Amino acid sequence: MGMRWFLRGSMKGIVFNLLEEVVSMAHGDAAWDALLDAAGLDGAYTSLGSYDDDQIFALVKVASETLSLPQEDVLRWFGRKAMPLLAGRYPAFFGSHRDARAFLLTLNSIIHPEVRKLYPGAQTPVFDFDTSLADVLAIGYNSPRRLCALAEGFMHGAADYYGQRLEIGQTQCMHHGAARCMFHVRTVA
Repeated sequence: MGMRWFLRGSMKGIVFNLLEEVVSMAHGDAAWDALLDAAGLDGAYTSLGSYDDDQIFALVKVASETLSLPQEDVLRWFGRKAMPLLAGRYPAFFGSHRDARAFLLTLNSIIHPEVRKLYPGAQTPVFDFDTSLADVLAIGYNSPRRLCALAEGFMHGAADYYGQRLEIGQTQCMHHGAARCMFHVRTVA
């Protein structure tokens, strides 16, 4: 079953730029061009531009069909591979944190406000956190885009950046009728 998209908006070009870099690094420039052609897109994305969400969903759909992978797996892969590129571009977001957990806890309070300064009009998801358990971080995710698989990929990418490995379980999902997605994240030694 494919991902269901209910609310459309616009996504900043930086996301498309990251996707192009990740695809080109993994599969070559020709793969990116083929992906654009198959999705019927021209691929002229500027980092500050805003582009219809349908374009990213079309690219994910074509990649899913081409690779015979679920769209969710494509999004997880993209998020994980994009995180080192983000860390390279915006080291201030990452440098002051000692681990993935500390970084993730700043998403709403530090990271997303800074993203909105850099990219005015950026629509960022809303996260909530439960830190009551010492070894598990519960993360709620809410976004009209319902890109929880991408968020999970970013979490793994953050762990990779900090030299860690995470176990992530998803106990609720907006794609299955929940009001938000819920992840339970544990650092693995």
